[in-house]
Amino acid sequence: MSSNNSSAANAWLMLLLAGVFEIGYALSVGGSNGFTTLTWSLVAVVFFLLTLWALSVALKTIDVGTGYAVWAGIGAVGAAALGPVFFDEKLNLVQSLWLAVIIAGVVWLKLADKTGGEEEAAPAAVERPQAQSAGV
Repeated sequence: MSSNNSSAANAWLMLLLAGVFEIGYALSVGGSNGFTTLTWSLVAVVFFLLTLWALSVALKTIDVGTGYAVWAGIGAVGAAALGPVFFDEKLNLVQSLWLAVIIAGVVWLKLADKTGGEEEAAPAAVERPQAQSAGV
Protein backbone atom coordinates (compact mmCIF):
# COMPACT_ATOMS: atom_id res chain seq x y z
CA MET A 1 0.00 0.00 0.00
CA SER A 2 1.49 3.38 -0.96
CA SER A 3 1.82 6.34 1.35
CA ASN A 4 -1.08 8.16 -0.37
CA ASN A 5 -3.36 5.13 -0.05
CA SER A 6 -2.40 4.72 3.60
CA SER A 7 -3.01 8.42 4.26
CA ALA A 8 -6.41 8.27 2.56
CA ALA A 9 -7.37 5.13 4.49
CA ASN A 10 -6.33 6.77 7.75
CA ALA A 11 -8.38 9.86 6.88
CA TRP A 12 -11.47 7.73 6.21
CA LEU A 13 -10.95 5.86 9.48
CA MET A 14 -10.66 9.20 11.28
CA LEU A 15 -13.85 10.35 9.56
CA LEU A 16 -15.61 7.20 10.74
CA LEU A 17 -14.36 7.89 14.27
CA ALA A 18 -15.62 11.47 13.98
CA GLY A 19 -19.02 10.06 13.00
CA VAL A 20 -19.06 7.81 16.05
CA PHE A 21 -18.20 10.80 18.25
CA GLU A 22 -21.00 12.74 16.53
CA ILE A 23 -23.47 10.01 17.47
CA GLY A 24 -22.26 10.24 21.08
CA TYR A 25 -22.66 14.01 20.95
CA ALA A 26 -26.19 13.87 19.54
CA LEU A 27 -27.32 11.29 22.07
CA SER A 28 -25.75 13.09 25.01
CA VAL A 29 -27.33 16.40 23.97
CA GLY A 30 -30.66 14.56 23.91
CA GLY A 31 -30.01 13.24 27.41
CA SER A 32 -28.93 16.63 28.75
CA ASN A 33 -32.51 17.98 28.71
CA GLY A 34 -31.44 21.30 27.22
CA PHE A 35 -28.11 21.21 29.09
CA THR A 36 -29.87 21.13 32.46
CA THR A 37 -28.48 17.71 33.49
CA LEU A 38 -24.83 18.22 34.43
CA THR A 39 -23.46 14.73 33.67
CA TRP A 40 -25.06 14.50 30.22
CA SER A 41 -24.02 18.09 29.49
CA LEU A 42 -20.36 17.38 30.33
CA VAL A 43 -20.42 14.23 28.21
CA ALA A 44 -21.90 16.27 25.34
CA VAL A 45 -19.09 18.83 25.56
CA VAL A 46 -16.45 16.07 25.49
CA PHE A 47 -18.06 14.36 22.49
CA PHE A 48 -18.42 17.74 20.76
CA LEU A 49 -14.71 18.47 21.11
CA LEU A 50 -13.76 14.95 20.04
CA THR A 51 -15.97 15.01 16.95
CA LEU A 52 -14.62 18.38 15.83
CA TRP A 53 -11.03 17.26 16.38
CA ALA A 54 -11.47 13.99 14.47
CA LEU A 55 -13.38 15.72 11.66
CA SER A 56 -10.70 18.38 11.28
CA VAL A 57 -7.98 15.72 11.05
CA ALA A 58 -9.97 13.80 8.41
CA LEU A 59 -10.61 16.95 6.36
CA LYS A 60 -6.88 17.47 5.88
CA THR A 61 -7.12 14.69 3.27
CA ILE A 62 -10.81 14.32 2.37
CA ASP A 63 -12.66 17.05 0.47
CA VAL A 64 -14.77 19.18 2.82
CA GLY A 65 -18.07 18.58 1.01
CA THR A 66 -17.65 14.82 0.95
CA GLY A 67 -16.27 14.61 4.48
CA TYR A 68 -18.98 16.79 5.98
CA ALA A 69 -21.75 14.88 4.20
CA VAL A 70 -20.40 11.52 5.39
CA TRP A 71 -19.88 12.81 8.95
CA ALA A 72 -23.38 14.28 9.13
CA GLY A 73 -24.88 11.13 7.59
CA ILE A 74 -23.17 8.86 10.12
CA GLY A 75 -24.34 11.10 12.95
CA ALA A 76 -27.91 11.30 11.70
CA VAL A 77 -28.29 7.59 11.05
CA GLY A 78 -26.58 6.62 14.30
CA ALA A 79 -28.62 9.01 16.42
CA ALA A 80 -31.86 7.93 14.76
CA ALA A 81 -31.03 4.24 15.17
CA LEU A 82 -29.85 4.51 18.78
CA GLY A 83 -32.43 7.07 19.94
CA PRO A 84 -35.01 4.33 20.58
CA VAL A 85 -32.40 2.33 22.52
CA PHE A 86 -31.50 5.13 24.95
CA PHE A 87 -34.64 7.28 24.95
CA ASP A 88 -38.38 6.91 24.52
CA GLU A 89 -38.25 7.42 20.76
CA LYS A 90 -39.82 5.52 17.90
CA LEU A 91 -38.31 4.45 14.59
CA ASN A 92 -40.85 3.26 12.04
CA LEU A 93 -40.40 1.41 8.76
CA VAL A 94 -40.56 4.52 6.55
CA GLN A 95 -37.94 6.29 8.66
CA SER A 96 -35.75 3.19 8.48
CA LEU A 97 -36.07 3.17 4.69
CA TRP A 98 -34.89 6.78 4.41
CA LEU A 99 -32.04 6.11 6.83
CA ALA A 100 -30.99 3.28 4.50
CA VAL A 101 -30.98 5.81 1.64
CA ILE A 102 -28.60 8.00 3.68
CA ILE A 103 -26.34 5.01 4.30
CA ALA A 104 -26.31 4.19 0.58
CA GLY A 105 -25.41 7.80 -0.20
CA VAL A 106 -22.52 7.72 2.26
CA VAL A 107 -21.21 4.50 0.73
CA TRP A 108 -21.45 5.96 -2.78
CA LEU A 109 -19.63 9.11 -1.67
CA LYS A 110 -16.80 6.92 -0.38
CA LEU A 111 -16.69 4.94 -3.61
CA ALA A 112 -16.71 8.14 -5.68
CA ASP A 113 -13.80 9.49 -3.63
CA LYS A 114 -11.83 6.29 -4.23
CA THR A 115 -12.31 6.25 -8.01
CA GLY A 116 -12.35 9.92 -8.98
CA GLY A 117 -10.08 11.78 -6.58
CA GLU A 118 -6.68 11.44 -8.27
CA GLU A 119 -7.95 11.73 -11.84
CA GLU A 120 -9.56 15.13 -11.23
CA ALA A 121 -6.64 16.61 -9.27
CA ALA A 122 -4.08 16.51 -12.12
CA PRO A 123 -5.96 18.67 -14.68
CA ALA A 124 -6.80 21.31 -12.06
CA ALA A 125 -3.10 21.65 -11.17
CA VAL A 126 -2.20 22.15 -14.84
CA GLU A 127 -4.92 24.75 -15.45
CA ARG A 128 -4.10 27.05 -12.52
CA PRO A 129 -0.70 28.30 -13.74
CA GLN A 130 -2.14 29.01 -17.18
CA ALA A 131 -5.01 31.01 -15.73
CA GLN A 132 -2.61 33.03 -13.58
CA SER A 133 -0.19 33.76 -16.43
CA ALA A 134 -3.04 34.82 -18.73
CA GLY A 135 -4.04 37.57 -16.30
CA VAL A 136 -0.51 39.04 -16.03
